[in-house]
Amino acid sequence: MNYRIAFLTIVTKEIRRFTRIWPQTLLPPAVSTALYFLIFGALIGKRIGTIDGAQYMDFIVPGVILMSVISHSYSNVVSSFYSTKFQRQIEELLVSPVPNWVILGGYVCGGIARGLMVGMVVSFIALFFTALSLHNAWIALAVVVLTATLFSLAGFINAVFADSFDDISLIPNFVLTPLSYLGGVFYSVSMLPDVWQKISLGNPILYLVNAFRYGLIGITDVNIELAFAMTGGCIVLLTLLGLFLLHRGVGIKT
Repeated sequence: MNYRIAFLTIVTKEIRRFTRIWPQTLLPPAVSTALYFLIFGALIGKRIGTIDGAQYMDFIVPGVILMSVISHSYSNVVSSFYSTKFQRQIEELLVSPVPNWVILGGYVCGGIARGLMVGMVVSFIALFFTALSLHNAWIALAVVVLTATLFSLAGFINAVFADSFDDISLIPNFVLTPLSYLGGVFYSVSMLPDVWQKISLGNPILYLVNAFRYGLIGITDVNIELAFAMTGGCIVLLTLLGLFLLHRGVGIKT
């Protein structure tokens, strides 16, 4: 049976959902990014100078872009799928002859689309503050897509377990935001004391930020192959977990 129509229907619905309310989904990251670049890059960056041979503005741009991709790919899926549960629309999907992998793939691709679109908006804003470079375009593109995929999957799993709208904000506020700010977005891990360098290596976002930074300006604090291996492994695990949860009806079937 061809499930292409079902898959494209879910993806199209997800894309229309966030593009229809673009002042709420695409405009805020543009404003917050401009503030990041203005305060941290243009004002504070002049006092800091260079990090690992790169101007501070150029150093933080990859991390700020990826931070926006992470937060918006995650929030798109967690809010959309939980709303589907809350409005009991999920029952229509469950009784239809659509396999779980189509449902999961549709919502995840919607999150990827929003993450990539926000990433492009943030990159455009960055052009007003610095000249973006590409050290390795393929690595940069791969990291962005994998990052959006990973956190879209994470948002889906959060939505499955969420019992209220408060539950869908716990992980972004108390897990993703701290990990993002401590993931080497605004500083190099080599600047930290030895003990904090070792602790930072347990932060998965550190590897994503550094891999993307390598793709743009050729600077990294971690091994690129390890970053891709960890990200790919996490995507596989979260995909299997998401399919398992759908199959068991955890948080969905009553």
